[in-house]
Amino acid sequence: MTPAESGCTLWLTGLPSAGKTTLALALAERLRGDGHRTEVLDGDEIREFLSRGLGFSRQDRYTNVARIGFVAQKLARHGVKVLVPVIAPYADARAAVRAQHTAARTPFLEVHVATPVEVCAVRDVKGLYARQAAGEIAHLTGVDDPYEIPEAPDLRLQTAGRPVAESVGLLHGLLIKKGMA
Repeated sequence: MTPAESGCTLWLTGLPSAGKTTLALALAERLRGDGHRTEVLDGDEIREFLSRGLGFSRQDRYTNVARIGFVAQKLARHGVKVLVPVIAPYADARAAVRAQHTAARTPFLEVHVATPVEVCAVRDVKGLYARQAAGEIAHLTGVDDPYEIPEAPDLRLQTAGRPVAESVGLLHGLLIKKGMA
C-alpha cells in the first residue's frame, strides 16, 4: 500500500484558539492536492452533530473525545488521512484513543499545538477568553479548567510567531517521516 492509499489519524490537541483547526484545514488542502483521501473532524462540528447534549464535565469531555476517536479510527482504517483538531484536555482520554488505534493497528500521531495561553487569548477566535474574563462563561480549558499538556507527543508544534505555511510544512514532514504521506 502506498502512502497515498494508507490511512492514519493525526490528532492535534491544544488550547482554544491555538490554531488547531487552521492547521488541519491547510494540511488537508495540501494532502488532497497530493492525492490523499483526507477528512477533518473538527471538534466544534462534532460537538454540534455527534455529541450534541454533552456538557463540559470531565466525563462529557471524555465521551466526546472517545466518539471522535472512534470515528477517526474507522475512517483511517479505510485509507483516509483523518485530521482531528480538538482540545482533548485530558491525557487519559487521548491515551484511550491512541490505545484504540493501536489495538486496531491503525496509525495514530499526536501533535501538541503548543501555543501559549497569552497568544491564544489575543487570537480569541471565538471570543471565549473575553467572555471568560467578563464572567460570562466558566470552565475555559487552560484558564479555569485543566489542560493536561501531552508528555510525549509525536510533535510539539510551537505556533506563536510561526507562519501557518511553515507549521503545515512541519506537520507534512512528520507524515512523510512516518511513511504516511
